[in-house]
Amino acid sequence: MTPPQLWDGVLRRLGEQLPAFTLRDWLGPLVPVANGEGLTLVCPSPFHRDRVRERYLAAIRAALVAEAGAELPVGLEVGGRGAAVAPEPPPLAPTIAAARPDAPGPPALPLRIAAPVLEREPLQQSFSYRFENFVVGPGNALAREAALAIARGSQPGVRTLYLAARTGLGKTHLARALAEEARRCGFERSLCTSAEGFTSEFLAAIQSKRMAGFKHRYREQCRLLVVEDVQFLRGKKATQLELFHTVAHLLDTGGRVVVTADREPRDLEDLDDRLRSQIAGGLVAVIEPPDARVRREILRQKAAAGGVRLPEECLDRLVDGVRGSVRDLEGVLVQLVATASLLKRPIDRSLTETALRKLAGAPRSRCVLDPGRVVGVVAGYFETTPAALASRSRRRDVLVPRQLAMYLCRRYTEASLQQIGEALGRDHPAVSHAIRTVERQMLENVPLRYQVEALVERLDGIVSQEG
Repeated sequence: MTPPQLWDGVLRRLGEQLPAFTLRDWLGPLVPVANGEGLTLVCPSPFHRDRVRERYLAAIRAALVAEAGAELPVGLEVGGRGAAVAPEPPPLAPTIAAARPDAPGPPALPLRIAAPVLEREPLQQSFSYRFENFVVGPGNALAREAALAIARGSQPGVRTLYLAARTGLGKTHLARALAEEARRCGFERSLCTSAEGFTSEFLAAIQSKRMAGFKHRYREQCRLLVVEDVQFLRGKKATQLELFHTVAHLLDTGGRVVVTADREPRDLEDLDDRLRSQIAGGLVAVIEPPDARVRREILRQKAAAGGVRLPEECLDRLVDGVRGSVRDLEGVLVQLVATASLLKRPIDRSLTETALRKLAGAPRSRCVLDPGRVVGVVAGYFETTPAALASRSRRRDVLVPRQLAMYLCRRYTEASLQQIGEALGRDHPAVSHAIRTVERQMLENVPLRYQVEALVERLDGIVSQEG
């Protein structure tokens, strides 16, 4: 079976689970290339690669196991290298060639485990996540030094690090730079994933009866584990327990663990006390918003990387006008450069003011939507209306979207439970119950989980565009 044939089978399986636009926009552009006994998927851009890794890699791995009959290494690369492959590449390893419908079932566990993605990507592809281009200031100096110490093993007594920061302040940059630096220092067995990615792989392992392979991957094969956005484990009791035992095993056997979240440990809601104590038992570093000097250097660095020269007066205005997150700065810069390019105008004070009005008119945070907007997106996805979701109907085709709307309002807005209830004609206890119901069902209801992921992708798109 050639890589294209195998990938076609994987896409057919994913087509039964994922929305059509996900296959069209995110998985369709990937080019499969043989890589030893595994498969490398060539992505059109670093952004595309990162999105696939964060949102779809777990589903790809599960579909690949089902299609090939064995767990195979799968990596992600960016551009170029796939073009040198002949139009008809040789078949992959015999384990794939033998994986036909009439072939025997997969071998007994333990299986060969897929290598962590970080081990499949060249260093230059992760340039955006390096310590060298992380701008240091008073608000993030401790976090950077702690991450560097964990990566290099220079502080043997510190083996857990908890990075806390609001969205867009650099915790992802540090977490991935840490994993990459550890690899550069010879610490090859590092694995970087998100809380949602860990959950998806965990559930896929349960459903495919491959928990031995999952545990080997995260406990035996991995020596440095980075888990991003642990706040999304809220209410996921089974996943929390699995992560607790995974971290315990790593620490007992000399491994290192790094977690990130958008809040400090004491503020994590509905998290098992043992897990909270465990991940906060080492060093806790809080990243604060950048000061003016750091904002200026970030803008200089980002502009230079894109071959753009910013006039000093424009730089001064951006530094003064955007005081939120690093992501805010990047967003304004992208808006400014794109506008200048489209209008074929030089970057000047006038264009800078236009960009600021569009993207920095109000403080941005992870909660930038109002309940009505979220309800509208959910209603549109399910081809119904906001009025129907706010009605008294208990029909399943109304009840499920209503519960998902409540869950997503909690995630994407600053509204209280009472305010969310008012938007959907329900009271505070009903909203709380709906949120718990969705979180519980996402652990075992695969179609529901993919519906949530599709809605999250749409809402993330709105957030990134409108802030």
